Formats: sequence, structure tokens, C-alpha cells
Amino acid sequence: MDTVFPDGEAKTRPFKIIGDKAYGPGVNDEKASHVQVLYALKALKKSGLSSFHNVHILFNSDEELGSPSSKAIIKEAAEGKDYSLVVECGRPNDGVVTSRKGVGRFTMSVTGKSAHAGVEPEIGRSAIEEIAYKVIKLQHLNDYENGLTVNVGLINGGTSANTVSPEAEAVIDVRVQNKEQTEGVVKDIYAIAEEDTVQGTDTKVAGQISRPPMEMTRASKKLLNRIVEIGREIGLEIHGESTGGASDASFTASEGIPTIDGLGPIGEFSHSETDEYTLVDSLIERTALLAKTIEQLSKKETEEHA
Repeated sequence: MDTVFPDGEAKTRPFKIIGDKAYGPGVNDEKASHVQVLYALKALKKSGLSSFHNVHILFNSDEELGSPSSKAIIKEAAEGKDYSLVVECGRPNDGVVTSRKGVGRFTMSVTGKSAHAGVEPEIGRSAIEEIAYKVIKLQHLNDYENGLTVNVGLINGGTSANTVSPEAEAVIDVRVQNKEQTEGVVKDIYAIAEEDTVQGTDTKVAGQISRPPMEMTRASKKLLNRIVEIGREIGLEIHGESTGGASDASFTASEGIPTIDGLGPIGEFSHSETDEYTLVDSLIERTALLAKTIEQLSKKETEEHA
């Protein structure tokens, strides 16, 4: 569930606790959260509270791939729900996540014409040259101040050093702060693809914004304030943060459901092959926070609908 490591990694690097930290593959992203959910529900049930009946739980095994299969399931589950509590790993100093950037991936593919680079290069049409011009234009789309990032992270092309390249492609990661940026950057990417610098080349684009931005709404702010109050009752000073990382919280937020993410235990260095850890004490604290939040939100809804 929600892991990037291959089969056998846990045997090579088994779970262990050293001091106040738990180590192991995926311990922070996302194994600790699975334990948290289980024991929050067990605690509610053991306490004789009926609020655990009000929770629809989804465990997702393809989140790291962009949730291609579970996206529709998440949206279907969101129908008619009052709140979405997402237990991706928490942030240091009692932080939770209140907004995330939308994420997209695009592949820009250029087709040119091959030729011998020493004998008759003039009859060739270099796909690598064309993709190079386009990469510069794509990088100029960045607007860091307003949270828009466009990163060409992979380039591939050519057949040999002495051949004018007939093919080239660039893989582009896009992060957007809001819906308005989403529409604008997609339009810009397609415009760059259509504008040829090396005549005789052809460019195609594939991809999409696969996760919409998770934007802070008035309803989500109200939910955050409630969680802050609940946190104080158990000695935690919860605060909201924004992040550029992706999560399935974007799907519930885009459906208009008040959503708070990052409610899981606190740790660092997710996806690391050596350093990933979770703070053991935070596992206990965040489990209590989740259980009490479910209880209080259930009680509030019962009172409002009485």
C-alpha cells in the first residue's frame, strides 16, 4: 500500500526501532498511517462509541502511480460525505496539510528526419535540436512566485552520434497552485508543441493534469479550526501547511468535500533507501487525534441533524 519499494525490500531492511524513531521501508509513507487508522477505529469501538460506523475507509495501492485505478473509486466514495480526513504523513511541529498543488505529466515527442552527420547533414531534420528549443520555452513557463512549476526532467533521443536525430522526446512534470493555472499552463504547453523552430519536424503531446490542486476553501478552513481545537484538548498545537507534493486528498477536495490531509504520524525522508523514519510518540498522538476527530465530527453532525 502506497509504497515505492520492490518486493523483498522489507527482508533486506527490516522494521526496527532505535530510540524514539521507527525505521523501515515505507514506515513513514505510508505504513504508520495504516496502523494509525486501525487503532483509531479499534479505540472508538472499544470505548463503546458508535462513531466508527460513520467512517468510510479507503486503502489505496496505486497512489504512487497517480491513482489510475482508484481515482474513480475515491470520487464515488466521496459522494454524500461531510468530511475527508487523509492520513498521509504529518508535518514536523504538529503540522497538517491544508493545500496541495495539482500535478500533471506530459510527454512531448518530436519526429524529424535522419541523415548522415558527416556526408549530408543538410537533408536531415534534427529532432534533438527541435526538442532543445522547446525545452527552453517550457522552462520559461515557470512562475515560482505564484506556485507554478514546469520541469523537463527527462530527455531521450537520437540513434547515434554521427546521425541527425530522427526522434526525441521530453517528459514534463507540471505543478499548479489553482484551477486557473491549470487551464493556462496546458494551453501554453500545446502552443509550444505547435510552434516549430526546425522546419520539417513534427511534434505531438500526450498527458494531462492527473491530480487537481487541493485548494483551501472556507469549509476546509472550518474543518481545520475544529481539528486545531481537538488537538489542543490532547496537548497538540496543530497548524496547517501547504505543499507541492501530490496526494489523493486532491480528489476529494475537487469534489467539494472539506478536506484536511497530513493527519498521519510524523516522520521524514519518505522514499529514502536508508533514512526514512517515523517518530514513535507521534504515532500515539496522531492516533488519538484521528479517533477524537472522528468522534467529535460524528457528534457534531448528529446534533445538527437532530
